[in-house]
Amino acid sequence: MDNFKLGELFCGSGGLALGAGLAKSIYKNDNSFSISHVWGVDIDSAAIKTYQTNIAERYGGRGICLDANTFCNDILCKSPNTKINALAFGFPCNDFSLVGQQKGIQGKYGDLYKAGISAIKKCDPYWFVAENVSGIHSANSGEAFKKILDELEHSGKFGYELTTNLYRFENYGVPQYRHRYIIVGIRKDQKLKFQVPAPTHGNDLKPYFTVSQAFKEIASSADNSELTRHDPRVVMRLKLIPTWKNAWYLDQLYDMTPKARMQVIKNLPWYNQEFSKMSEAQILKSIDFARLKCTRARMSHIYRRLDANRPSYTITGSGGGGTHVYHWREHRALTNRERAKIQSFPDWFIFEGSKEQARKQIGMAVPPEAAKIIFESILKTFAGIKYKSVGPSYSS
Repeated sequence: MDNFKLGELFCGSGGLALGAGLAKSIYKNDNSFSISHVWGVDIDSAAIKTYQTNIAERYGGRGICLDANTFCNDILCKSPNTKINALAFGFPCNDFSLVGQQKGIQGKYGDLYKAGISAIKKCDPYWFVAENVSGIHSANSGEAFKKILDELEHSGKFGYELTTNLYRFENYGVPQYRHRYIIVGIRKDQKLKFQVPAPTHGNDLKPYFTVSQAFKEIASSADNSELTRHDPRVVMRLKLIPTWKNAWYLDQLYDMTPKARMQVIKNLPWYNQEFSKMSEAQILKSIDFARLKCTRARMSHIYRRLDANRPSYTITGSGGGGTHVYHWREHRALTNRERAKIQSFPDWFIFEGSKEQARKQIGMAVPPEAAKIIFESILKTFAGIKYKSVGPSYSS
């Protein structure tokens, strides 16, 4: 096959789908190897509206708001417009994330990968792409990941040759430290082996793409640019947090000697505007006012400021105040458009729904620019075109 008809389960707003749409067709011996969209399925109605607005209208196919298992059981392959020969699915990560309890397969969402297995059994796609968080490797003492890989390898009529790799997306030009497992399976009767595309950024390669570079590309008229209103305590908290530090740093700052504490304060880029007229006692009182004073688990990204000269830390789609990602100089959370830029979405990509629904969609997505590289590498694999590659990070 030289044209792959792609279906996607748990499609969300369309990060993987956009990557597939951006992937260039590969030409060899008068043959064109390309990807066309057929459908994307997700239970989130706002995400499906986003998928329709951006993916379906630009690349074709359609978004379907439905539970993935229901779709696979009742609809898939029962009509010509649902038949596919390529599959993508970023099955929900809630029970595999290191931030959560890592209940793995025993969790509420842990067995949703089986929808992908069901789709493979029904359609026998030539290839599939599956994605999940880095924490899936250690859930259930590592047994969950082994079970999922074993089921994927032996699914369908032919079985699949798997290539499993932990991708560090900052190494592929994404302005974000985001690490995800991507499993590429190619049907064994094709006698092909997918190779992990070589990184393009970091070490002796191109410099990492930084957040300040990414934000320069944002158009002033871009959608999803609403600012967040912060109460005075949050604003003061941000004023006291240096670049790349988080809310817990204020406890250290409070306990420092007066001399050490003032040295930190005077090094803040906004010292002259915000603190130069305050006494040491007033600054100490402000620090105490701004501290969270939390004795429970302290996640490192709570009210953490970005560094203009580095990629961002990981953008997430859930969590309350403190998890929204914070500007390196302005005393505020990022806008959804800025978060989307960190995820490598272009400005024309509009996120539908409320502000919080858009934030969820952005944080849950696969960075499309990284997905594009993977999809183009799949096309090159089928075309028999070599490309720079590295060995996979995981072998069963």
